[in-house]
Amino acid sequence: MADAFYLPRGEGRFLPTEHTSGPWAPDAQHFGPPSALLVRALEEIPAERESLLGRVTIEILGPAPLTELSVRATVDRPGRSVELLSAELAAGARTVARASAWRLAGSDTTEIAAGAAEPLPSPGGCPEAEWPDDWLGGYLHAMEWRVAGGSIVRPGSAAVWARQRVSLVDGEKPSPLQRLFTVADSGNGVSNRLDPLTWWFINSELTVHVHREPEGEWIGLDATTIVGPQGVGTATSRLHDTAGQTATGTQALLVRRR
Repeated sequence: MADAFYLPRGEGRFLPTEHTSGPWAPDAQHFGPPSALLVRALEEIPAERESLLGRVTIEILGPAPLTELSVRATVDRPGRSVELLSAELAAGARTVARASAWRLAGSDTTEIAAGAAEPLPSPGGCPEAEWPDDWLGGYLHAMEWRVAGGSIVRPGSAAVWARQRVSLVDGEKPSPLQRLFTVADSGNGVSNRLDPLTWWFINSELTVHVHREPEGEWIGLDATTIVGPQGVGTATSRLHDTAGQTATGTQALLVRRR
């Protein structure tokens, strides 16, 4: 097996490897790698000036199978300072996910930067993560996980560090935002409050607001989940690199008994 989540097949087509399979079913991908693949397509759209994807929303339209996928991206609303981009991921004739992104012109605001969360404990001093025994491998094994706060195997908020053991696309080095989105969809799993054998807590989307691009291989995820009384919840994550917070992620959750 290649040391990558995807094998390129040319003309925007990619073959998933077993590294993409999620913890719930061996024939469906964890949506971290597909989210990063959509971001990769968005990043490939030429920009006339220095810019940053300030907000990306991934709408999950169905399971992503472990079969060939195609991805395409376009500019929906061009502009000098603000542009709206979109991308689509498909398995054959079925659209699996859509992404929309605001690409914002960059400028130097270092002297007024403020409001980010304090850095998480260094990943080097954090213990290796434990996962529930019935959660499957694939994606979880393709990442190195360390616990920075709380516990994944007990209900409640938790903070973890994650580092890719494999590349996103075979033969390529993932970009900082691709690394970020490979991890960002894990917030509801890391901070789950419910027994996954009894309850569904499935996210229908992922929205990430980026404050700056992360640096280095480690991505930190400090997550908490709120479960409401009407079958809906929200997972919120503060996303970090080793210097501090780089982004904020949210996931709308469908909460239902199995």
